[in-house]
Amino acid sequence: MSEVEDKIAALGLKLPQVVPPLAKYQPAVRSGSYVFTSGQLPMVDGALVATGKVGAEVGPEQAKELAAVCALNALAAVKSVIGDLDRIRRVVKVVGFVASAPDFTGQPGVVNGASELLGEVLGDKGVHARSAVGVAVLPVDAPVEVEIQVEIAE
Repeated sequence: MSEVEDKIAALGLKLPQVVPPLAKYQPAVRSGSYVFTSGQLPMVDGALVATGKVGAEVGPEQAKELAAVCALNALAAVKSVIGDLDRIRRVVKVVGFVASAPDFTGQPGVVNGASELLGEVLGDKGVHARSAVGVAVLPVDAPVEVEIQVEIAE
């Protein structure tokens, strides 16, 4: 097991299998020394963990936890392309989408769930640029979607 996967396990988590695409796309692609993931939903064992809008059906703390699930799924997608997560040189960018109730403005706090998980398992390599975007709706009524871009060592 890789050092990164050991850190994931130390958090009481397990790197999941790659979530199969819901449409015509790849979970992750490599271009040169970068890997770009598709948006990852909070899927566990093939099922969406929660549905609805953050600030209505889903509370901000639950949404933050769901963003961490999305980040874990994104790491699984990266691993499917590079084979070993220890090859990650750094996370370059995280983009988080939050399906938001009309008056919800806490998108950055929700996406912190993904950022914090990446920091815990990758240390300084997990420090990244980020966008946290509120949207009206996400695929299959997911509350959160996260994509990451990582630079890898050759």
